[in-house]
Amino acid sequence: MNPRFFCPDGILPGSDMPLPGPVAHHAERVLRLRVGDAVVLFDGQGGECAATLLALGKQPLARLGPRLAVERESPLAITLVQALASGDKMDWIVQKAVELGAVAVQPVAAERSVLKLVGDRADKRVAHWQQVAISACEQSGRNRVPVIHGILPLARYLARTTGERRLLLAPGAAGALAGKAAPTGALSILIGPEGGWAPAELALAEQAGCEPLCLGPRIFRTETAGLAALAALQVLWGDYLGERNV
Repeated sequence: MNPRFFCPDGILPGSDMPLPGPVAHHAERVLRLRVGDAVVLFDGQGGECAATLLALGKQPLARLGPRLAVERESPLAITLVQALASGDKMDWIVQKAVELGAVAVQPVAAERSVLKLVGDRADKRVAHWQQVAISACEQSGRNRVPVIHGILPLARYLARTTGERRLLLAPGAAGALAGKAAPTGALSILIGPEGGWAPAELALAEQAGCEPLCLGPRIFRTETAGLAALAALQVLWGDYLGERNV
């Protein structure tokens, strides 16, 4: 696969287009690409353009072909609702969730979340996670960038009327994935923090209509749980089985 770059201000198929500064810098300084090298550009609106680098340096330029109707999105629209995790775990979770096909990530502040973010710190971290998602799209071939929503307290998230079916992962829950009916629309999967969901949070989630879900007898770390769930959901109802999927 040729190097792929996200152009947030749009692309101009069939033209010689100036490259955005960050794209040109990454191509020349990080990947060490040269004039004449082939790349792929996308703008998040669907599809992509094959392109050739015409110039780098102070006036970077690429020659774009037609927009190709290439989509690599799953038919299953999954939002990962992830309780804040400490250290660089959230970067890992966002990156891998994008690779696994999530259409959005909703960070939530849970009672036992070790990471506490408010105000400017929260805004900066969400912007950073959005960039992580963009980079994951460039790597994985996705042409539509998942949204990283602003951080919400769990109670505020649960109070929202989204119309989505919600599954809440909890050790020992009675609801096995194999026994769940296939979704007819968008789906959210809720993942607790390092210390797990507090009893009051489980009760609140039940009141909000969340379906309990268990992924077997073993207890996952928070950075593993959502990714395991996403992969399992893609196998059952998404695109991992190709034409055999129903």
